[in-house]
Amino acid sequence: MQKEILLQLVKQSRKDCSHFCKNINEENIDFRLTEQTASVGFIYRHIGETSNLIGQFFGYETEVEGTTINQKDTGKKYDLKISRMYFENGYNTLEKLVKNTSDNEWLEEIETPWFGKISRIKLLSVLLFHNSHHCGQISSTLLKGRKH
Repeated sequence: MQKEILLQLVKQSRKDCSHFCKNINEENIDFRLTEQTASVGFIYRHIGETSNLIGQFFGYETEVEGTTINQKDTGKKYDLKISRMYFENGYNTLEKLVKNTSDNEWLEEIETPWFGKISRIKLLSVLLFHNSHHCGQISSTLLKGRKH
């Protein structure tokens, strides 16, 4: 039952984020709420990169590089197709993770370069909350933002 609960959480996170991210296009990818805030394209790329890179902490290899993590949005253009692929691959990895992790393993701690030693379940929850936070930013920016 635990596996099914976690799988439902990951699927709901993906569904909620996808609901807003499906509206990202070439016309609004550069929208920002203010000049100081990150663009829709930067935030979207950040979600995908982070999901894939945190997947590495669980043992899932990726070729994705962290170009947005702890970085400021400088206006660089991100390829929307690649960002969508990163987003989808990240959530696919999370679903595999849930399916392949035993109930007991979720409480085991793993060493990470970003968070130190942390249990698998805490790391998964950090990522899901992270993604929800940034999807909320995307939603607000698509609704109220503009090119600056």
